Amino acid sequence: MNRRALLAAPALLPFLAAPGCAAIPSANQKPAEARITETRTIWRDAARARDIPVLIRAPAGTGPAPAVILSHGLGGSREGLGYLGRALTEAGYLTIHLQHIGSDDSLWRGANAPGLAAGALDVQAALNRLLDVKYALSTLPERADPTRLAIAGHSYGAWTVQHMLGERLPGGDRGLGLPDSRLKAGIALSPIPAIGLPPRLAYAGIAAPLLHVTGTEDHGFIEGIRAPARRAPFEGSTNAGALAVLRGAAHASFADEAEAGGRYADATYHARTAALSVTFLDAVLRGDTVAAATLRGGAGTLLGPGDELVTRGL
Repeated sequence: MNRRALLAAPALLPFLAAPGCAAIPSANQKPAEARITETRTIWRDAARARDIPVLIRAPAGTGPAPAVILSHGLGGSREGLGYLGRALTEAGYLTIHLQHIGSDDSLWRGANAPGLAAGALDVQAALNRLLDVKYALSTLPERADPTRLAIAGHSYGAWTVQHMLGERLPGGDRGLGLPDSRLKAGIALSPIPAIGLPPRLAYAGIAAPLLHVTGTEDHGFIEGIRAPARRAPFEGSTNAGALAVLRGAAHASFADEAEAGGRYADATYHARTAALSVTFLDAVLRGDTVAAATLRGGAGTLLGPGDELVTRGL
């Protein structure tokens, strides 16, 4: 399958649980971003004998900072969602980009790669995503403020966000301990509507504020989700949050996966998505009343012509 067709759908199935410990540095700093320190490392979850490639961006200063875990889409990598990680770090957030082996770019790299379809149906890969986040929450960098933690993700990453915050798993929790109370907010880019469960059951467990960002052309080609259906997680839940629908934005518009090229690297909607995300997290994690009022007022200057923003409980 063409690698530009990656980063689309999630696997939608049941699960189990468990994490552990270890790490290995190796890092760089981009000269154009002197205020941001970038570290690429491999965390080792000994309990699962699993490596987790990580990209950590730390803001200027030395004190505790609110932290955001970022989860890429199917076929992506820790380098994805770079525009969001950089914007958040510039705003003073510590960002932790996880790479989920088994649903990452290993699906298309090399002649014997299993392919996107295999990754989308791999239940163990879905479980590993949730456990990767659990491990990250127990292995936070020293500067991360454990009282101000959030999670963000695109597509399969949005699926990860939604379930970490309490969306019901098919078959029940099965010992995962979700929602994870350490997470105080989330951002779902290209949200994934629940399949096989009515909204009152699927979304009832979500209590933390959640920002949903989608587009009028946000269609999924693997799972067959049409753009209007991406409103369902917001409209079917009752927790505080917001729904932004960007006019013309497609599924690839939020990914920022340079290796996939083309639409997946197009920056047209990145600034708007990042601005909404920073404003939302400022309102929730920092208690910024101006940021909250901006969202409640429609976030006019953060949006483009034809964009839509709906808020609830902010």
